[in-house]
Amino acid sequence: METVVLVLMILVSFNFMLKLTYNKWWWVVLMAGVCCLFSGLLWPVAIEQSKTQIAAWLTNPTLMLDTSVVLTIEVGIQMAFCMLAAHIRSTGPIKRRTLWTYKVLRAFPGVLIFPVLFSILVELIFAFPGKSFPLIGWSMAAGVLVLIPLGSWLIKWSLPEKDLRLELLFLSNALVAILGVIATVNGRTAVKGVSQIEWGALAGIVCIVAVGAALGLGLRSLRLRRQIKKSTTPRI
Repeated sequence: METVVLVLMILVSFNFMLKLTYNKWWWVVLMAGVCCLFSGLLWPVAIEQSKTQIAAWLTNPTLMLDTSVVLTIEVGIQMAFCMLAAHIRSTGPIKRRTLWTYKVLRAFPGVLIFPVLFSILVELIFAFPGKSFPLIGWSMAAGVLVLIPLGSWLIKWSLPEKDLRLELLFLSNALVAILGVIATVNGRTAVKGVSQIEWGALAGIVCIVAVGAALGLGLRSLRLRRQIKKSTTPRI
C-alpha cells in the first residue's frame, strides 16, 4: 500500500507540473509561490504528526473514501480539460462560453499537490531529527519554489508538442484514477457479490436500454428529416 501511495504522489506531482506547461510563466511562478508558502508555513502542523497516526489515516475507511472523492473530482476536471482542449484544436470557430470554460480549466492546476507537499514535509522532519523545524520547512519551501518552475520548463522543453503533452496528461490522469481506486479502496468491496442472477433486474435494464435506444434513433431520424427538408426547400 505504501508503494502504491508513493507512486500516486509521484504521478500527482508530475501531473501538476505538466498542467502548468499550458499556462503563462507568471502563473507558473504564482503557483510555485503558493506551494512555497504552504510548505513553509505548515511546519507547526507537520511536527505534530507521527508515523503511527499516518498509518492510521491510511487504514481509516471514511478518510480514504473522502480522499477518493476529491481524487475523482480532480481527475475528472483534468480529463475534461484534455478533451475540451482537443475539441478546440480540431474544430473551427468556438463559442465564447466554451473558450471561457477552457481558460478556467487550464488555470486549475490541481489541489492534490498540497497533501503531497505536506507528506513530503512530514517525511523530511522524520528524516532529520534534532534539526530546526522552521529551517527544514523553509528549506523545503525554497526547493519547491525552484523545482516547480524548473520541472515545468524541463517538461515543456523535452515535449514541445502541445498535443503530445495533452495525450500524456490524459493518460497520466487515467493512471492516477486507477491507482487512486487501489489505494483508497484498500481491499474492501462496496457491494457483496451474489451467486444467483436477478432476472427481474436484468430484464428491467434490458428494457431501459431498448427504450433509450429507440428514443435515440427516433430523435436522430427526426433530426435528419428536418435537415433534409431544409436543404431541399427552395429559397424565395
